[in-house]
Amino acid sequence: MCWSATADLWAGLGIGAVGVASLASVRRPGDAPLAALPLLLGAHQVVEAAVWHAGGGAGPATLAWAVIALPLLPLWLPVGVLTAARPADRPRLLVPLAAGLATAGVLAYRLVTRPVTAEVRGRTLGYVVDLPYAPLLLAAYLLATVGALLLARDRLLRLLGLLTGAGAVVCALLWTTEFVSTWCALAAVASLLLLLVWVRGRTGPDPRPIRGSP
Repeated sequence: MCWSATADLWAGLGIGAVGVASLASVRRPGDAPLAALPLLLGAHQVVEAAVWHAGGGAGPATLAWAVIALPLLPLWLPVGVLTAARPADRPRLLVPLAAGLATAGVLAYRLVTRPVTAEVRGRTLGYVVDLPYAPLLLAAYLLATVGALLLARDRLLRLLGLLTGAGAVVCALLWTTEFVSTWCALAAVASLLLLLVWVRGRTGPDPRPIRGSP
């Protein structure tokens, strides 16, 4: 989320371009879901530009924004970390995956059965959806997203988890004051760090060289 439709649109296009570069840098199919995360984040920003232009409300753009933010992200991220991990590291990553599945299920059900609306609040957008047990859902959401990154073996992914957790706190504080929305900046930093992961090398085991006979 950015502070205006224009900022959201340009941030979305830039983050999407990082996603294209990330996908072009992967060397095996298992890395693709995590490498494609910036594409999803970029699309999220572009969708929110449409929400700004609509003046909020409960239109298709608002629903699309909520689908990406609520059920899709807590499922996409742990799946991406799991498929990019070494087989030996995958058992511990089942915990954030389970949290993501449960969270996504509850949130998807609420979006199907309850309306979601957006309100322009100064230089921020506020989204309203009726969620049960909100603190528990938030904890499970963070376990699925930040937790999956912190449990990864790759140091850059763990760093991304720390930055995402700390950045989410700062962005949430600024957003609740209705001063300015800076979530798009966090998405941009996260996307660039993910690109560095693939440019530097894959998170899984490197392919073993084929040696000829002596």
